[in-house]
Amino acid sequence: MSRAELKQSAAMTVAVLLVLGLLAAWSVLIPGVDAWENIVVAVIGSLRLTGPVAAAFACWVALRKRRACAGRALTTWQAVKVPLAITVVTGGSFAATALLMAIKSVMVEQAGRLPPSALAMGLAGLTLYVTIGWVSGWLLPWAIMPLVSAIGCYVLFTWLAEGSTWADRLAPTTPEPYHVFQALSAAEFTDQTLWLVGVSAALLLGWAAIVTRQALVLAAAMLAILAAATGMARLVSHPRPVSAEPVVYTCQEWPITICVHPGMRGGLPELGATFTKLASRLAGTPGEFVRVEQHPRGEAVELPPGVVPVHLDDLATGFAEEAAAEFLERLAMECDGTPPEGYRQIVMAWLRGEPLPAGPLAEHQYAAAWFSGLTEAQRRDWLRMFYTDFARCTLRAEHFGGGPRMWADDRHDTRSGSAAGARRARPVPARPQPGPTPRPSVPEPAPAPMPTEPPSPSPDVSGSGPDRPKGAASKEADRREEDPRRLARSDRWRDIPGGRSWFDRWWRDHVPGDLDRHAAHAPGRSG
Repeated sequence: MSRAELKQSAAMTVAVLLVLGLLAAWSVLIPGVDAWENIVVAVIGSLRLTGPVAAAFACWVALRKRRACAGRALTTWQAVKVPLAITVVTGGSFAATALLMAIKSVMVEQAGRLPPSALAMGLAGLTLYVTIGWVSGWLLPWAIMPLVSAIGCYVLFTWLAEGSTWADRLAPTTPEPYHVFQALSAAEFTDQTLWLVGVSAALLLGWAAIVTRQALVLAAAMLAILAAATGMARLVSHPRPVSAEPVVYTCQEWPITICVHPGMRGGLPELGATFTKLASRLAGTPGEFVRVEQHPRGEAVELPPGVVPVHLDDLATGFAEEAAAEFLERLAMECDGTPPEGYRQIVMAWLRGEPLPAGPLAEHQYAAAWFSGLTEAQRRDWLRMFYTDFARCTLRAEHFGGGPRMWADDRHDTRSGSAAGARRARPVPARPQPGPTPRPSVPEPAPAPMPTEPPSPSPDVSGSGPDRPKGAASKEADRREEDPRRLARSDRWRDIPGGRSWFDRWWRDHVPGDLDRHAAHAPGRSG
């Protein structure tokens, strides 16, 4: 193998490794996170692709080198010179990838820190890939070995990295899945570097001892094995973190407080706009809040009232809507059964700012139409009154104007021209206002008749005259005793379509018996 051919192959390999490294690192980056730990994880994660390619290249060079050196005795330096050169070439591509990622990061202020031991671990991992490729290509000089070594390295280290035991620390990767609250230990990177360098040196020197048949090289290989064992023992002894690393939040204080990881501060405006609208709609309910904090998934935290946790995996498009939807799902769990779930989805769609769903049933379609007819202020008043039913999956047609049957009754009353129908057909004002509590009027007594003249008929206030229907006096008396709370709530529900009909039913079902006798004589109802 000529020197010119080796240089040309090395240049092509560096270009391929650089392109693959950038693509792989970019795919590992968490979108929107400005933190040095994110850069480190991305650069080390690029070894998933660049490592097998470097192993295939080293295996191919080993095949050509063995053919060129067939029948010749090699010294130790002659044996290890070419694999060391391949390590330097591939390491240069890794360093270039890390440098380009760092330049991109310098343009934006980064949170956290860049541990040098992490980059050293990445170089040591790439060295192990090259060593495996070189040794396999020399010991098994088959034409298919470059492809076999690449696939074998990928499968082996992927299996180690995705394992749930201590063996995942032996692969040149970072713990997965990575999140921004995850602590990257510099000491653990150092021990991992010791393990990777030791096992790479043991493989390369052991191969060199076989080729050169020198005892001193074999002794050096044994020392390398000892170093690898030391690194592995230290790695296994490191306890796994049981909780996330504490961080100093970056917060937006107005109109509500939104606090996130410093590396995700770029998402504060969008997150604040989404949760501010949600907080205004939940105001006055048991679900109201004034502060939002980002926390890692799977961590049980106890927060004071008015503070809600959110989970942000990244800042990709729609991250704020996803966080709000996840919070709402915790606020009101999914209901069992089609009817209650349909009503729940109507309220959930309004809270998320989405179009109201029609639903699978006719009662859901009517409820969506009824709810869409309310103003924003009326919807918030409705939620404050029926929040418990919403959270406990007990919403019914009566909560949405009474359902299609009540709508048909209202239309019949309107066509018949009755007072009740005319009252239900009134247009809805912009905001429901509680009506004034009526005060019973006391009629003035009629003047005393003159003794010399027959008494003249006084104004009929008792309801017995021809202009008053029979029984009007008793109704007027009942109105004097009417519960003012009944009148105030009744007048308030007149302003919501179908609300009065539902309120009458609720009153009959829940009011004690001593007040129920007055329900039939409420003001505004037809006699």
